[in-house]
Amino acid sequence: MDASEIKDNNTEERKKHKGKHDKEKPWEDLGRDHWMIEPPPDKECLLAVSTFSTLFPQYRETYLKEVWPQVKSALKQHAITCELDLVKGSMTVSTTRKTKDPYIIVKCRDMIKLLSRSVPVLQALKILNDEMQCDIIKIGGLVRKKDKFVKRRQRLIGPDSSTLKVCISLNWLGQALEILTHCYILVQGNSVSAMGSFKGLKQVRRIVEECMLNKMHPLYNIKVLMLRRDLASNPELANENWDRFLPKFKKKNVQQKKVKSKEKKEYTPFPPPQPPSKIDMQLESGEYFLSDKKKSAKKWQERQEKQAEKNAENKRKREEAFKAPEEAQVQDDDKNHKDDIVAMAASLKNKAKEFGNRKSATGEIDAEMYIAASGQSSKKKPKNKN
Repeated sequence: MDASEIKDNNTEERKKHKGKHDKEKPWEDLGRDHWMIEPPPDKECLLAVSTFSTLFPQYRETYLKEVWPQVKSALKQHAITCELDLVKGSMTVSTTRKTKDPYIIVKCRDMIKLLSRSVPVLQALKILNDEMQCDIIKIGGLVRKKDKFVKRRQRLIGPDSSTLKVCISLNWLGQALEILTHCYILVQGNSVSAMGSFKGLKQVRRIVEECMLNKMHPLYNIKVLMLRRDLASNPELANENWDRFLPKFKKKNVQQKKVKSKEKKEYTPFPPPQPPSKIDMQLESGEYFLSDKKKSAKKWQERQEKQAEKNAENKRKREEAFKAPEEAQVQDDDKNHKDDIVAMAASLKNKAKEFGNRKSATGEIDAEMYIAASGQSSKKKPKNKN
C-alpha cells in the first residue's frame, strides 16, 4: 500500500469519530414520531409467577360454572390464567410469561373476591379497568347480638331487597347512596361489597360503619351528601367552609333498663358449705330407715292431705259466687235532721244559762228566762168551731 492511501483511511476514521458527543440524537430526527408509545419487546417481563386463590360458597357453584368461560376470555387479554376447582370450592388466578402489567394480578384477585360475594360477572369484570377500585367491608363483627345485626343491616338493604333503598316518599332516592357516591354497592351476608372511585369508597365505608354501630342512620348521611353536592355546584361557595350549612344531628338518648348491680360478697378462701343431699335429709327425718310399705303409705297420706286442701279451696271459690252482697244501710234523713235540732237546742240552753249567771249579779235582764221562753213552743188554744 502507498503512503497516500494510508493517510486517506486515517482521515476517514477521524471524520467518523470526531467526538463522543457528536452521535446522532433521536429527538433531532424530524421524520420520527416522538409521541408514539412503542410496545415493549416480547420478553419475560415478570421474574416470578404470582398466584392468588379464594374460596366461594356452595350456592355460587352453578352460577360460576356458567359464567367461567366469560371470565376466562376476559383474563386471556391480559395474559392471566384462571382455574375453577369445584372439588375444593376455590378460584385461582396466576400470571404467565406473557403478562406485561404487574398490577393486573391484584385486579384479578379483587375480581374473584367479588365473584365469591355474589357480585354479577358483568359488574365484577369492570374492576379490571384502571379507574375502578373495590372495597369489601366486613360488618359481621361490628354487632354482637344477631337480632340487632339483622335490623341494622336491613337499614342498608331497604324494602324489596333493593340495594340501599330509603323508606321515604321520593322514588328517585331509592338508590340514593349509589347515585351520590357513584359506587356500586351490594350487601350480602356479613359483608358489603362496593366498587367505585377512592373518594366514593371512603364515603361508603364511613356510612356503613356508622349505620352498623348505630351512630347515624343512612338517611341523615344522604341528606348531608345532597347538601355537599349542591354546595359544590355553587362557584361562590366552592372554596369556603361548609360547616355552617351542614345539619348537625343529635343522638337522642333512649332510657334503657338499669342493670341491677350485685353486691360483692367478702372474699373467703374457704368454699361454701355443701348443701345436704336427699339421702342426708331422709336420714335426719328417719324416713331412710322405713320399709317400702311404710314409705308408700306415707306418700299416699301426704297426697290425700294435699288433695283435701285443694278440694276445700276449690269449694270455697265456688261458694263465693253464690254469696249475696252486703246491703248498704239506708239512714233516715228526717230522723237525723230532728236529732241535730234537739242537740242544737240543748247546747243553746246551756250557753244561755251560763250567760244568765254572769249577768244576774249586775242586775241586768235575765237572759235565761228570755231564751227559755223563746225556746218553748207557744201553745195555741183550739178554736171553737161554731
